[in-house]
Amino acid sequence: QVQLVESGGGLVQAGDSLRLSCAASGRTFSNYAMGWFRQAPRKEREFVAAISWTGSITYYADSVKGRFTISRDDAKNTVYLQMNSLKPEDTAVYYCARGGVIGGLAGTAASSFGSWGQGTQVTVSS
Repeated sequence: QVQLVESGGGLVQAGDSLRLSCAASGRTFSNYAMGWFRQAPRKEREFVAAISWTGSITYYADSVKGRFTISRDDAKNTVYLQMNSLKPEDTAVYYCARGGVIGGLAGTAASSFGSWGQGTQVTVSS
């Protein structure tokens, strides 16, 4: 059973940057696509970004495109989410997730991901 542990969240002002990290246990990290989702109070969990198992393909929600960058370091079993030009509407708990099957792309649906971290809070003040 893989364990995913997010870190890097915090309270920042609009326009600031944060980098979230998600460290994964186990030796099969490089075989899976990885993704980031977020959930704001009283809202459903939504897709933010994902990266293929090779790292060659990334895709983003329209709301974060051009501001957020997902990357991975397989040597460290870690996926990152660099968040720039943060807005108050980015406030949410951010979750990382591992693709449900080996290889390929995981898509943008939460059901495509099989393992989840506990989340890290990001709060952006105006």
